[in-house]
Amino acid sequence: MTSKPYLIGHFEPAVDEISATGLPVEGTLPPELTGRLVRNGHNPKPGVTPAHWFKGSGMVHGIRLRDGRAEWYRNRWVRTPALDGAPYMTENGPDLTASTAGTHIVEHAGRLLALCEANFPFALTPELDTVGAHDFDGRLRGAMTAHPRTDPVTGELHFFGSSPFPPYLLYYVADAHGQVIHSAEVPGATASLKHDFALTDHHVVFIEGTVTFDATEHSGVPYGWDDRQPARIGVMPRGSDGAARVRWFPVEPGSALHVANAYEDARGRVVLEAPTVDREGFRLSWNWWVGAPDRGAEPVVRSFARRWVIDLAAGTVGEETVDDLAIEFPTLNDAFAGTENRYQYAVSFPDEKGFGGYGIVKYDRMTGARLLHEAGDARLPSEAVFVPAAGATGEDDGYLLTVVSDLKQNASQLLVLDASGLDRIATVHLPRRVTAGIHGSWIPDTALDGAASD
Repeated sequence: MTSKPYLIGHFEPAVDEISATGLPVEGTLPPELTGRLVRNGHNPKPGVTPAHWFKGSGMVHGIRLRDGRAEWYRNRWVRTPALDGAPYMTENGPDLTASTAGTHIVEHAGRLLALCEANFPFALTPELDTVGAHDFDGRLRGAMTAHPRTDPVTGELHFFGSSPFPPYLLYYVADAHGQVIHSAEVPGATASLKHDFALTDHHVVFIEGTVTFDATEHSGVPYGWDDRQPARIGVMPRGSDGAARVRWFPVEPGSALHVANAYEDARGRVVLEAPTVDREGFRLSWNWWVGAPDRGAEPVVRSFARRWVIDLAAGTVGEETVDDLAIEFPTLNDAFAGTENRYQYAVSFPDEKGFGGYGIVKYDRMTGARLLHEAGDARLPSEAVFVPAAGATGEDDGYLLTVVSDLKQNASQLLVLDASGLDRIATVHLPRRVTAGIHGSWIPDTALDGAASD
């Protein structure tokens, strides 16, 4: 029996692919929920024990909702060369198609893309079958981040490619039709791990933390905490000449994997918010990810909401930790991405002392209030995806979709929560327990118009 924490409990991999129709529903599914919730995560094939959680092959889970019904559930491995054992490093250098494709799945220009930041994205059909590697008609010169950002006004997809070797950071923009219209090398970047980033109305915001390339790390993910690596925030003006004007601002040591949001305040300062770990928090997380003997009981135990305020005129940065609840996977109403938002959501975890628990948390940034939907004993919710209600007028007028892994029942449910008060509106019972994964998206049917569909 394996001792790897990412292969047991909530993270025990599914051993096969299934399809099920006519899923049982408790409560009433809002009719505007017409589309697919798709989720991605690491799920190695039976008999495979990766040396790092992030090295497990990607498996996508999909739940199809339409007209108040839960029509189907299906799960599929992303069929990349790596699924059949192809190595990332070859005698000719890295094979960017040998991807786990297990971090995220997004839609852009009617195309579903399964993402892993070390490789090319992989296109999937609306039924989650693998189409193949997608390199934007040859315009993608290297790997693509697992966290692209869609401009809610223009529909453009902004993304980057990060490498431990020069060029360290490449920035791209694809138009609403999926064509790359801009790319540039960002000067001043280093080998620091860059997992996520943010957009504001006028800037692109990059994060370089104290985790950087480490050639001595043999887990297959060659990064580690290095006190010599300065933590910095890069602020780059949007536009064709923005890279030449990027500015890097030093901040306190830490590592932030996922951005909640960024925006420009009334004084023109750039405000950035993201859960962040310190040195000990990274050590505990890393030990869980690689299955070290002194691993923590959870992959997230010292990750706390943090805020930076970058005054571009003064050249200064103010920063603070704004809450003591252990959280990760921040989300928001994407219509407010890049602008000042009031509400944010995240998954809560027990901290290193066992305080707190699994749940979905809502933050009111105006009042400072924190609302918690407790998941229950041995129940781990996934990242909460916001979907606006029909005719929505308020920022939190909508729903949160989260898939719960229930160990006691060996089952999973899709919960539909009211984003305003976190009350449960509906429960969809799934035909299997869904392995705890990483990221996902709500894909409305309108986004897939013209794509091959059921």
